Amino acid sequence: MRIGTVLEFGRPMAEVAEEVAAWERAGLASVTVGEAYTFDAVTQLAYLAARTETIEIATGVLPLDTRTPTLIAMTAAGLDHVAAGRARLGLGSSGPQVVEGFHGLPFDGVLGKTRETIDICRAVWRRETLRHQGRHYRIPLDPERGTGLGKPLKLINHPVRPGIPISIAALGPRMVELTAELAEGWEPIFFHPERAEQVWGAALAAGKAKRAETLPPLEIIARAPLAVTDGDPAPLLNAAKPQLALYIGGMGSREQNFYNRLVAAYGFAGEAAEVQEHFLAGRTKEAVAAVPDELVRATTLIGDPAHLRARLHALRAAGVSLVNVTPMATDPTERLDAVRTVVAIGKEIS
Repeated sequence: MRIGTVLEFGRPMAEVAEEVAAWERAGLASVTVGEAYTFDAVTQLAYLAARTETIEIATGVLPLDTRTPTLIAMTAAGLDHVAAGRARLGLGSSGPQVVEGFHGLPFDGVLGKTRETIDICRAVWRRETLRHQGRHYRIPLDPERGTGLGKPLKLINHPVRPGIPISIAALGPRMVELTAELAEGWEPIFFHPERAEQVWGAALAAGKAKRAETLPPLEIIARAPLAVTDGDPAPLLNAAKPQLALYIGGMGSREQNFYNRLVAAYGFAGEAAEVQEHFLAGRTKEAVAAVPDELVRATTLIGDPAHLRARLHALRAAGVSLVNVTPMATDPTERLDAVRTVVAIGKEIS
C-alpha cells in the first residue's frame, strides 16, 4: 500500500519542501496540495517538484469552476513537465460555499462539467485539434456567439505524457458512478472502510460496468490524520474532531451539506444533525463534542503500530491503495518518525 500526504495550508514553502524531501527519502510516495479558497495549489506543487525527485505531485483538488477545461489541461501538462512526469490531476466540484461565495459563480451542472472537462483535458494532452461542442463548453466558440475568428487549435508543446492520471473527489452516488467510469482515481473524504460498500457499492459497480478497457483499475485514495502513540489515544482522537465538526456542521447550508449527508449515510444521522445544529448556531465547542468517537476512530490513523496496521488492512480490504496521511505532531522529528512507521507498515500490506 502506498502512503502519501496531504499538506496543510499556510506554512512557509521552503520549510514544507525540506520536510517533504525528508519524507520522500523515508519512502513517502505522493504529496497532495489542496486549494479551497487559499493560495493556489499548482504554484506550490511546482516548487515541491523542484525540491523532490521521485514523489508523485498531485492537486487535491482543483475546483472545476475556477478554470476553463483547457486551462486545467494546460496547467496539468505544465506541472507534469516541471515534475518530469510525476503529476496527478485531482479535480472536484467543490461546493456552493466556495464556488458561489468566493468565486461568484453559479454552482450547477457538476456532472456534465466533470465529464466534458475530462474529455477536453485528454484531447489536449493527446495534442488533438480541439473540437468540442458540449452542453457546458464549446471549443471553438460558435461564430454567431463570438467574432468568428476563433479557429480550432492544439497544444503547442508536446506533453511529457499523452495521458496524465485524473482523480476525482466525489461523494454523491451519481458523481461516484461517473468517477468509476472515467477517472484513474477516486478521492472520497472521511473514508470509513467498513461502511464504504453500503454507501458507494452500487454506484462504484455501475460506473465500473461502463469503464473503458483502456483505463487502469480505479485507484481509491483515502485521507487520514496520523498519530503514532503507545499511550491513551483519546486526547489525539479529540484533537481530530474539530475538522470533522467543521465539515459536518459548517461546509454548506442546512439543506446542502455533502459531508453531513455522508456521515448520516454511514449510520450517524442523529449525530450529524446535532453537530450541524450546534455549528450553525455558533456553538463550536458543542459541535466538536457531538462528533461520534466511532467515526473518528474509523476515519483516522491514531494509535499504536498494531492499531495502525489493523486500520491499513481494513482500508486495503475496502480497495484503498493510496493513503494520504497528515501527521498531527507539531515536532518535525515526531512527524518524520510517524511517516516512517506508517510507510513501513504500508509496505507489508499488498
